[in-house]
Amino acid sequence: MTVGRNAVSRRRALQILGGGGLIGLAGCTSAVNPLSDQGSISPGEEPSVKSRDPPSGPPDTAVELTPEPAGEDSPAGVSAETWLYNDALPGPEIRAAEGDVIGVSLENGLSARTTVHWHGIPLANAMDGVPNVTQAPVEPGESFDYRFRAEPAGTYFYHSHAGLQLDRGLAGPLVIEESDPHVEYDREHVIVLDDYLSQAPRAPDSDGASEMQEGGPMGGMMNVYRPPYTGMIMNGRLASNAPFFDVTEGDRVRLRFVNASSATMFQVRTAGHQLDISHADGRPVEPVSADSFTFGPGERYDAIITADNPGTWEILADPVRGSEPSARGILRYEGEEERTPTPSEMGGRELSYDDLRAIEPIEGLDGTPDRTFDLTLSPGGDGYSWAIDGQTYPDADPLDVAHGDHVRIRMQNRSPVSHPMHVHGHFFQVGTAVKDTVVVPGRMGQTTIDFKADNPGNWFFHCHNLYHLEAGMARVIRYV
Repeated sequence: MTVGRNAVSRRRALQILGGGGLIGLAGCTSAVNPLSDQGSISPGEEPSVKSRDPPSGPPDTAVELTPEPAGEDSPAGVSAETWLYNDALPGPEIRAAEGDVIGVSLENGLSARTTVHWHGIPLANAMDGVPNVTQAPVEPGESFDYRFRAEPAGTYFYHSHAGLQLDRGLAGPLVIEESDPHVEYDREHVIVLDDYLSQAPRAPDSDGASEMQEGGPMGGMMNVYRPPYTGMIMNGRLASNAPFFDVTEGDRVRLRFVNASSATMFQVRTAGHQLDISHADGRPVEPVSADSFTFGPGERYDAIITADNPGTWEILADPVRGSEPSARGILRYEGEEERTPTPSEMGGRELSYDDLRAIEPIEGLDGTPDRTFDLTLSPGGDGYSWAIDGQTYPDADPLDVAHGDHVRIRMQNRSPVSHPMHVHGHFFQVGTAVKDTVVVPGRMGQTTIDFKADNPGNWFFHCHNLYHLEAGMARVIRYV
């Protein structure tokens, strides 16, 4: 296990977040959602097709993770009730070589049940970390051992999958290193973007929705909301105390961008340098140049920059919706004096999904699909729920597939907001890209994904906007 150089301690996190600190994040989750960390919870239905077993034997990379409340006062004297893994924001970086076995011992130091999900990794179903779907949640004071093989190589992250715990700070990066990367680089930095909430996360029910930032009418809808975030953070820091990313002139630098937010799409750009996109959701693509990219919660992009423009330069991540301050970092050449970084410029070429060409397309997706699901993403009629084909989880039919099927899911978005849709346990093909999370644009946007049903189990499929998920926008993909 390694800890990222820009991860910060619990005390330091409270100091650098800035004015006001973190206040009163009391445990608030939906009373009816079985992903909640509250209430009576039992494991989900056993898969009808046997899932594969996790790897056995001693792990090559052993990690201990302890989620617990921050429990310290900020400099302003305001109680800080955020929850952190190992006292760090974001959680400690986990890094392993491709093919290694990772063993993670989770010790629950919270007052609530919890789990850990390994976002993007197609591991054994029992290790996926979804309460009531793949495991019983871990009780306060109890432990759970996760074990999985580090494959394929790429940029991933881990996070709590219980209730609204992700929006309390429970997320961290996970990097699986290639033995033979398809792009050359001299150094790398991991950049984790998140939205920072300085008040209690509220479940999207009739009371919580009315207090959300965008809870007022938007096209007659109450469903369109985001929490009132204080600002956006990069590697645990607000823009007022931005992290530095040091480079040496002449280096090729790999930047691993992770959107670990609960409800924010970011537009990312690096001043003075072009981004050569090399990976999407951890999977290698033919390098493509862009001045900026936009990604939703759960997505990741790797980019190579050439350090050929000495100085100090801004790395900017603007929230696409909302008016909160942007996340910001500073690209600093070695030997440069401390000075205000050159700001990024708007405009230029923005990356699109159509630009992405997977180097390793998914095999077995030729011809007509064996199963096709046509799904509508829409708001519920009660003003706060979100539905897939008119059904809200858990009162929603599973999507049944058979082992070996070529599965196609066609989604149409009948709402004004985008939905980052994530499939657990599988990569899928969208156009010529291979991903695990895809943003379906709002206002009748349509997206089609194809995947090979090659990992038996019960797998979650959901919107990765945490509040849409909590309000029911999910299904289970069930092997039969």
